[in-house]
Amino acid sequence: MASVVDRVDAFQQRHRVVGFPLAVLYKFFDDQGNYLAAILTYYAFIAIFPLLLIASSVLGLLLKGNAELRQAVLTSALSQFPIVGTQLGAPQGLQGSVSAVVIGALAALYGVLGVGQAAQNAVNTAWAIPRNSRLNPLVSRLRSFVLMILAGVTVLLVAMLSSASSHLSMFGADANTGLRLLFTLLSVALNALVISVMMRLATPQRETLRQVLPGGITIAVLWQALQLLGGAYVSRVVSRANDMNAIFAVVLGLLALIYIAAVMAVLGVEVNVVLARRLYPRALLTPFTDEVDLTDADRRAYADYAKAQRHKGFQRVRVSFGRRPNGEDPAPAPTGTPDQPPDQDPPQDRPHDRPQDRGEQRD
Repeated sequence: MASVVDRVDAFQQRHRVVGFPLAVLYKFFDDQGNYLAAILTYYAFIAIFPLLLIASSVLGLLLKGNAELRQAVLTSALSQFPIVGTQLGAPQGLQGSVSAVVIGALAALYGVLGVGQAAQNAVNTAWAIPRNSRLNPLVSRLRSFVLMILAGVTVLLVAMLSSASSHLSMFGADANTGLRLLFTLLSVALNALVISVMMRLATPQRETLRQVLPGGITIAVLWQALQLLGGAYVSRVVSRANDMNAIFAVVLGLLALIYIAAVMAVLGVEVNVVLARRLYPRALLTPFTDEVDLTDADRRAYADYAKAQRHKGFQRVRVSFGRRPNGEDPAPAPTGTPDQPPDQDPPQDRPHDRPQDRGEQRD
């Protein structure tokens, strides 16, 4: 059995097409990506209903004399959310007492800020940014607003593309398959670009667009696939349910949609990190046992995880790899993350790890 495992391990380390996806998956679980996605889901679920009510109210005021245009804009935006888009288009806006309006606005604010903070935490965790090098609470919340505004503008632009593709006959064009495919590709490209920019803004360091674009493309493509699967769920489950079951189907569908989208987002960030820091190939059994020969990528990853726990700029974190439990010496350390004896000075931190090299410093 051991020989079979060794052969599989050697194969995945030699072939990037296998080793890279496996490294992304290992990085996801090393960072507890499922819990990062759960936090994103919680805040997004709280924010989505008040935001829809506020959006419906604002559209009602701006387009007071054109109910058809108001509904068209709202429907186009909601069409980007599979499973629940049709059902969420029903709210008629914030009506009733002032207290209801205030409570709805506060819930939306809490959810939006929470989504922004959770997104920044997920990106910082994936990039192993030391805790003292992260943005201070005030700056991070201001940046959360920027991220959410950017996301809202993107939804609006994609909704406009979707609406245009649905009304091509108004412009004298035939709605053929090729033209619809072009609009779909434009939507995916726009999503990928904006998501990449958002991932750059979510950390105190400034990755290049080239570093964050692979993850942006990954998330955009996965989101497009999720829309197709969500449409199938609506046609097969929600549309056939009675009123009571439909409520549960919509709520559970919304939770599932947000969680899957959050997992996609975390995976996209992990793709960027694994590529940029070359955290592949990983040892096949490294998540399961200590009886394993660590690869260079394993050592770089584990060293980053330890350094990410630094809380003060004058704190130094040293990382070394000693003997394994069976008494064998570990393989030589890779260049850039050497084993260090206790009497040796620690290596210099990366520029973004040093508080004095950042524009925003957390006291």
